[in-house]
Amino acid sequence: MAKATKKINLALQGGGAHGAFTWGVLDRLLQEDDLEICGMSGTSAGALNGAALKSGMISGGRQGARDNLEWLWMQVAGVSDLRMGDWMAPFGLQVLSKQIEYSMPFAMGDAMTRMMSPYSYGPLYKNPLRDIVEKFNYEQVCDDHQPVFYVGATRVRNGKIRVFEGDEIGPDALMASACLPTVFQAVEIFDKKTDRKEAFWDGGFTGNPALFPLFNPKLPEDIVIININPLERDTIPTTPQEIQNRVNEISFNSSLLRELRAIEFVQRLIEEGTVESGKMSRVRIHMIADDVLMGKLSAATKIVPNPTVIGQLKTAGHAAAEAFLRDDVDNIGKRSSVNLLEMFA
Repeated sequence: MAKATKKINLALQGGGAHGAFTWGVLDRLLQEDDLEICGMSGTSAGALNGAALKSGMISGGRQGARDNLEWLWMQVAGVSDLRMGDWMAPFGLQVLSKQIEYSMPFAMGDAMTRMMSPYSYGPLYKNPLRDIVEKFNYEQVCDDHQPVFYVGATRVRNGKIRVFEGDEIGPDALMASACLPTVFQAVEIFDKKTDRKEAFWDGGFTGNPALFPLFNPKLPEDIVIININPLERDTIPTTPQEIQNRVNEISFNSSLLRELRAIEFVQRLIEEGTVESGKMSRVRIHMIADDVLMGKLSAATKIVPNPTVIGQLKTAGHAAAEAFLRDDVDNIGKRSSVNLLEMFA
């Protein structure tokens, strides 16, 4: 007897090259024929993963999505085969992360971002993501068929979130979603919501990722968050790099935690009968993450797309998805597998 199809939405976090973890998760989920992805909301690397999955799915189904995700990360890593970096694998991710963090090229680049504006480069400036995002097929990325796809960015002028959807999504929207202001010049786009040209920064400041677009009544009530920024770290950051990294993690997680707190509040009102069922969305939250692994990595491996790190993050994402399919997938359609009340206790 065939399994009943479980319908889900995906919330894809940003985190630079650590988005390779999300690649591994998606690659594994796409192998489950009874799991249907109906909607996606992505920020930064999550937006790139979402665009690759959507365009691949439209052109070639599940295998097309997997192939397109692999193509994306080969582009990011700058290689044609991740096994090219296997000779470094025995060092382990934590050691590799430290080696990159304390290397002279990274130290110099990091220092430059603290002393120089990305506008200092004048005509020599080029956003390195442009060569990648311009290769996407936007007829497929913007196709009306599911999965519905949303991309979040931050409007610089007023600090509000801007969610792009449908034919609004193009190379500029994806670059805007991934625009770290200390590294990239703001991406300027004519915004039909404000009827003027607007500058945009990384969507992680206001929604990492935004969950509210997935509350659409035409979409399922189950949201699977693929989390790549640790919610908790037991150790106190002491070096300048560790402090800055934790500041960024807290900042980029704050918008997600606000939305989760609001969801918990609404669910509690529904369960208590304070709000009539059907008047507000009943959302079920699930999460795929590996905070232990991510807690061992630094900001350096977010910025430097090392092929070995990318390959090992994909493997880790695969394992995390496997654990979700083993332990939590049966909660879909029934209950949240994340205890939101406990999270905010």
